[in-house]
Amino acid sequence: MKQYAVPLHELPVAVQDFAAYKTGIQNCSPKTVSEYLLDLRTFFRYVVASREGIDFESEEFSSIDIRALDLRFIGSIRTTEIYAFLQYTGNVRKNLWAAKARKLVAIRMFYRYLVTKTKQLDINPAADIESPKRRQTLPKFLTLDESLLLLDTIKNDKKSRTVVRDYAIVTLFLNCGMRVSELCGIDLNDVGRDLCSLRVTGKGAKERMIYLNEACQTALADYLPIRLSEKNGKSSKEKALFLSGQQNRISVKTVQWMVYKYLDLAGLGDRHLSVHKLRHTAATLMYQTGEVDVRVLKDILGHEQLNTTQIYTHVSSAHMQEAMAQNPLSQVKRKKEIKHND
Repeated sequence: MKQYAVPLHELPVAVQDFAAYKTGIQNCSPKTVSEYLLDLRTFFRYVVASREGIDFESEEFSSIDIRALDLRFIGSIRTTEIYAFLQYTGNVRKNLWAAKARKLVAIRMFYRYLVTKTKQLDINPAADIESPKRRQTLPKFLTLDESLLLLDTIKNDKKSRTVVRDYAIVTLFLNCGMRVSELCGIDLNDVGRDLCSLRVTGKGAKERMIYLNEACQTALADYLPIRLSEKNGKSSKEKALFLSGQQNRISVKTVQWMVYKYLDLAGLGDRHLSVHKLRHTAATLMYQTGEVDVRVLKDILGHEQLNTTQIYTHVSSAHMQEAMAQNPLSQVKRKKEIKHND
């Protein structure tokens, strides 16, 4: 039985069935379904609280029992209540656009399941609600020089017992642009025998093939003998490519801690960077420096939609400076008047 952040028995039957559909039919990960369940629990508690006059910031709100909510109650919810809920999440819970958008997605998909998939309801009250507007910001990323500095910092670490593993991990991030969950999920048999390719499993359990360049091949060639050595104890039973110090599959938190450590050692700790920013870095360097076509980049990153990839097509400051210099008026200057002394 799948384990979720919210125990299923604490949720209405319709929500339990929705969770089973998302996991069993649509093959969503337990983490993704858990996020939907958390959002739906908050939403239904909000509706109950607003109808019964319960303070949204009280302890009573967090203990509202929604198990008995049936289809009649769920079908009675109106679009205006969803708008009010989104306003509440921003004003009271201080959710930013991403969190509000995710909550709306959960509500919209839940009602779509009841209306179009199981025909239990006739109306989806969230169908025509627009997603909260996202404030456009450029993605943070490392420059080429900063990327080289980070790799050199790892390579020159004489104290770490996992330096070869860590170097291989960061090399894959900076060259392939994979997600941290994808890296942690790689098994030994996902690596091509010639080290030229790597199979990863992305969102929605969708597999894609990543073709490895020379840097990745060399890093893996250095790491694999260590990974397959006899001293790794449980390694013969563990399928994972990257192991923790306890010889188990490496966790997302361990990878995050490792990357933060080396960012600090490289003097980049004040840049508010993260593991995901290494994915941004790979995408940006491939597009701007390597001049990779955005449609090819979309497939490398495992994006569903091209507009998701287009965030990486931001123009660099160097390109803007170059464009300004190309203006035919760039060399036209006002001549200074020459004053003659009498």
